[in-house]
Parts: sequence; C-alpha cells; structure tokens
Amino acid sequence: MSGVRLLPRRVRFRALGTAVSVLFVGELPRGSAGAIRALFAEWEATLSRFAPHSELSLINRSAGRPAPAGPLLRSVLRAAVSAARSSDGLFDPTLGRQMAAIGYDRSFEGPVRLAGGTFVRDLPSGGWRTIQIDDAAGLVTIPAGTALDLGGIAKGMAVDAAVALLLGTGATGALVNAGGDMRVVCDGAADWHVGFDEADSHTVTLTGGAIATSGITTRRWTQGGIKQHHLIDPRTASPARSDLRTVSVAAPTCAQAEVAAKVALLLGSLDGARFLAQRDLPGVMTLLDGSAQPTPSWPDRAAA
Repeated sequence: MSGVRLLPRRVRFRALGTAVSVLFVGELPRGSAGAIRALFAEWEATLSRFAPHSELSLINRSAGRPAPAGPLLRSVLRAAVSAARSSDGLFDPTLGRQMAAIGYDRSFEGPVRLAGGTFVRDLPSGGWRTIQIDDAAGLVTIPAGTALDLGGIAKGMAVDAAVALLLGTGATGALVNAGGDMRVVCDGAADWHVGFDEADSHTVTLTGGAIATSGITTRRWTQGGIKQHHLIDPRTASPARSDLRTVSVAAPTCAQAEVAAKVALLLGSLDGARFLAQRDLPGVMTLLDGSAQPTPSWPDRAAA
C-alpha cells in the first residue's frame, strides 16, 4: 500500500560479552532470528579468550607450535594481522598475555576490584609480525610467549556477518548493534537514529555503513590499588593513557570502524584526528574532561 512505512522487528540477546540488538525490515524465513543467534554463538565458541575449549584458547596454549584452526578463526586472524600492519602495530592481536597480566583474565563488565595481583610490565608486543596462517593445512602458529585476543575486531566482523545473513535471507533493511558497535543497511522504510552516551549533541541518522565506539569507561577495574582498563597500548604494554575516554568512528564496515576507533583512542586527540583524516573516516572524540570533539568530516547525517 502506497505511503505505508514498515516498522522494524527487533531481536535481543547476549553474546560476545555484550548485549546484541537486531532490527530488520522485510519478510524473513521462519527461523531467521535463531540463525542470527546461532551465528553469534558460533563466533563466541570459536573466538572467546575465556572459553577454555575455544579454538582461540587451544591456539594460545599451543603458542610456538602449529595448532588446528578452522576457516572462521583463520579469517578473523588474517583481518587482525592486516589491521596491525595498516596501523603500524597500534592494533595488535597478540596482547592476550598483557590483558591477563593486568587482570582481564575473565569475562566481566563494569567496575570490579581484583585482590592483589602482579602487573608484569616487560611483556613484549608485536608478535603479530610472525604469525603464520596455513589455509591448506588448516593450521595457525603464533609466536611462543604470546596469546591472541581478537575481541574487538571479532565483534565487528560478527556484526558485519549478521547483516549479510539478514540481507541474504530477505531483509530489506537491517541494523545490528553489539554493545554500541553497529552496521546498518537502510531501505527507506525505517530511520536509524544513533545517539552517543558520551556526546549527546552528535546524534546522527545512519543511511548505511557502520559506527563503532572504543572507550575506557565500560570495562575497568582496580588491581592492587591501580585503576586499569582493557585498552592496551602495545607501545607500553599498559592500559592506554591518552587524553581521550571514547572515540566513535563511521566506516564502511563495523570491523574497520572498530579498529580505527581503537587506534585513534590510543593515539590521543591530536594524532588520532590526524589518523582518521588520513583515512577519510569521520569520528567524534570525547576527551577526559567530557567535552566532545568531532572531526571536520563528522556529519549531521552519516552515510558511512
């Protein structure tokens, strides 16, 4: 009927340590919602650093030796190595040991206090340079003394995969949001308004693409009296100490936005803005004092 706007349907669940919200417009086959849940469950079972029997955990325990790896893990790891190379190592997927050393050795959200704990400062970074991925044999080798952590880029890639699944099964418009990292395809039947907890005045309407946010305000804890958070700077092997608390970036894919937001936060407001400008990626940064600093290309209406 002419003039009728379809309302999106919504599915909510938890996966990859965060809340996942899926909105879609169109006629999908029965069981499509379950297929989206199954997709995220497969990614978590394969790529979780905290699940002892995940493929990623098995590879971490085999550091220095070839270990079996399925197509999903090899695909995500290859994307992570590419992101490390393009960011000169500021994005480093081999910081799992550093994460554990500062207390992030379990899945948790929000502030917690860890009793005691020893912070190891001399763990090397840069192990991504010698990762070996053998697709023919289905094997991955990571350097001895390292451990993989693929949490951020895996979440972004899972969001991208979920949108592709929805479109492939009949959706004409979709938004998948995993803990604030989202991908959108808009068919004109729904408006996808996106607001930011840290920068309310910078709400945008997405017409396509993705937005991801990296920040130090969600996963944080106290370890032996030291305040810690989960964003490790590979240059120091310590939690990032830039002048930013969050960065949101718009990009064609959620995985790309996720990587860019993390790197920009590590670099700080000046170098981070330069990093985004060089890649023609709009972003909005929130400084430690709470003020919002959008890049010049950050639009009122974003078509990433």
